[in-house]
Amino acid sequence: MALLTPLFAFLYHLPQVYKWLLKPYYVASLFMSIAFLAIRKTPGICDHLSTQREDGNPCDFDWREVEILMFLSAIVMMKNRRAITVEQHVGNIILFSKVANVILFFRLDIRMGLLYLTLCLVFLMTCKPPLYMGPEYIKYFSDKTIDDELEKDGRVTWIVEFFANWSPECQSFASVYADLSLKYNCAGLKFGKVDIGRYGEVSKRYKVSTSPLSKQLPSLVLFQGGKEVMRRPQVDKKGRAVSWTFTDENIIREFNLNELYQKSKKLNKKGEKANLSAFDPVPEEEEPEQPTAEENQESKKDK
Repeated sequence: MALLTPLFAFLYHLPQVYKWLLKPYYVASLFMSIAFLAIRKTPGICDHLSTQREDGNPCDFDWREVEILMFLSAIVMMKNRRAITVEQHVGNIILFSKVANVILFFRLDIRMGLLYLTLCLVFLMTCKPPLYMGPEYIKYFSDKTIDDELEKDGRVTWIVEFFANWSPECQSFASVYADLSLKYNCAGLKFGKVDIGRYGEVSKRYKVSTSPLSKQLPSLVLFQGGKEVMRRPQVDKKGRAVSWTFTDENIIREFNLNELYQKSKKLNKKGEKANLSAFDPVPEEEEPEQPTAEENQESKKDK
């Protein structure tokens, strides 16, 4: 049962995650997640492993290994209850599968545990989860452009995400934020992002901490007229973020996106009318007819 729980969760989300599974990061993570299972169940290899089973069968889990797997499976289920994206579900399964492998390998043989732990550290330092590359209507700011863009037009409302590429929470939130930008972006309501892991001055200027302990990443800030109106998550007096779940439903409700979008569409229509009136064709003035040569001669005779 302990092994079937993460497997069922994986199969349930399989139609949505197949496109990520073919990427090197997830292929390598999958093999590392099932390493202990493969070694314990592979004939010819498992015969040389030690076991605490009463029947002495080294190719099956003993009661302590089952207990460890059941405990970590329960943690995965609890963590996935708060997961909001498929990437988070898959990431939790992979993370705690690796933790289980570390514990099980060290318990089996300290040399195998050290080898597996070394592989995990090398993998962590050399491989990063693939970034979101899907469609979006998002403008990326730098430390030199963010202030000018927010203050350029006082009629435009901006929702800006302060993120860092190294943050797993920011990576998981990327697809949710992109979907919101596709749905609500218009002339009067725009979406932006700034990497405060890269631009530290922006982090200090807008008071968003990059410390993992503060749990302020990602942060969504609503700007109107270049001034901050609200942000999520909120920050307490100790500088720590108040717990808040970054689901699309919560963002739509807290930031009143439906109402903002309707107002912004009216602004967009007014702008279109103004543009049309500015380019209305100007009627051409009729040039006076030039007198003919005969008429000129007659006028001279009259004089």
